[in-house]
Amino acid sequence: MKKTILMLSLLISVQFVSFSQERQIEVESANTTNHEITINGKRVPYSATAGTQPVWNEDGKPIASLFYTYYERTDVSDKATRPLVISFNGGPGSASIWMHIAYTGPVLLNMDDEGNPTQPYGTRSNPHSILDVADIVYVDPVNTGYSRIVDKETDRKKFFGVNADIEYLSDWVNTFVTRQNRWASPKYLIGESYGTTRVAGMVNRLQNSHWMFFNGVILVSPTGLGIDRGGPVSAANYLPYYAATAWFHEMLDSDLQNQDLDDLLPEVEEFTINELIPAMVKGGYLEEDRKKELAEKMARYSGMSEKVILEHNLAVPTNFFWKELMREEGLTIGRLDSRYRGIDRQGSGERPDHDPALTAWNHAFAPAMNYYVRNVLKYETDLTYNLFGPVHPWDRSGDRTGENLRSAMAQNPFLHLLVQSGYYDGGTDYFNAKYNLWQMDPSGKLKDRMDWKGYRSGHMMYLRAEDLETSNEDIRQFILKSTPEKGAPARY
Repeated sequence: MKKTILMLSLLISVQFVSFSQERQIEVESANTTNHEITINGKRVPYSATAGTQPVWNEDGKPIASLFYTYYERTDVSDKATRPLVISFNGGPGSASIWMHIAYTGPVLLNMDDEGNPTQPYGTRSNPHSILDVADIVYVDPVNTGYSRIVDKETDRKKFFGVNADIEYLSDWVNTFVTRQNRWASPKYLIGESYGTTRVAGMVNRLQNSHWMFFNGVILVSPTGLGIDRGGPVSAANYLPYYAATAWFHEMLDSDLQNQDLDDLLPEVEEFTINELIPAMVKGGYLEEDRKKELAEKMARYSGMSEKVILEHNLAVPTNFFWKELMREEGLTIGRLDSRYRGIDRQGSGERPDHDPALTAWNHAFAPAMNYYVRNVLKYETDLTYNLFGPVHPWDRSGDRTGENLRSAMAQNPFLHLLVQSGYYDGGTDYFNAKYNLWQMDPSGKLKDRMDWKGYRSGHMMYLRAEDLETSNEDIRQFILKSTPEKGAPARY
């Protein structure tokens, strides 16, 4: 009896120790699995490595560990000619999950053709992945995904700010490229949303502090990149997005509604540039007749009433637009993808209760990623996979990332830029993405290496099945176009 009690006591003690252990990330780890996929009708074998790699401080001590997933095509012998794409998402505070399992990677989460969640949760092959033309690594910054700070004495400011983020991630990429022996490869940075701020700064940092030169940068749904657009420009630039959204929801007059979107938007853009911005510069001194004339035209293009536009002095905030456009139908529209509709507690108010687009995406992505990492990549950990992690306060001072990117392009004749935008994205709208390009290169001497593509979807344009195929093909062609012929010199 005493022996039985002793054994039970030991068992309880062991269980207690087991369950009281702190959940920690492994500073360094890697697990590789092998797979194959068919892309554009061709078989592509590949390996997938899920693992962690440290961030070091100036004394060589690990202070954080970043989780990554690295996909390599395995039937390619010459890595020197094989492009490498380094992929980040945004937030700040977002994991790389979005483009990883819904855009460029070899797997897609289960969802319908418009990006809505479906069950059973899980993943399937992505027949449009760019893995046929490039290897890809998806990186989760500190406190996103499974990435964590491992040195509690390190100041959070080391990671959480525009320039701190650029600095430590550039160091991490330098280590990764060295360990994987990819210095000779053509290299590309791709970022989505705040990830565009990140990679625009990183390409300059890597080029000038690590002497690592890139062939291309891809900005998916870009931020403002530190480019000034205050005052009338900031307010006026949203009108083309308003028009696209109102057109989608069939809220425009029949003569506009019957136009194709590709015909309507240039008309709205011309009005914005040539009439609206110059008039709004006058502020309160704008003639009343002219103000009413502009409000009438804005109402036609936006689907809102002339009355509410005048009440906002022509400068209608995006929050109000998302609440107002379909108010009479009892619906709101999404911020990040305005094709999505939502229901609020009450019809009155200045802003929606929530973003129905983001809610749907969280529903779709979180179960699929947790399933995929453990069951397909065979990477096991008790850590929570943070779709969005604690990274605030975020230091936004000193954001010159648009200029950083311009400078890197000016210094490197091989460096090309592709920008991708969704017409229904209200968070990082398509017209401001065009404005970025115009202001980033005032001389116009880089525009032959800059390209912009628009898609009939939102912030994550690839969630729409038709755009998933088109946008991946645009990246594929961009990579092929920006990879120079053997022996071609980098010179002007």
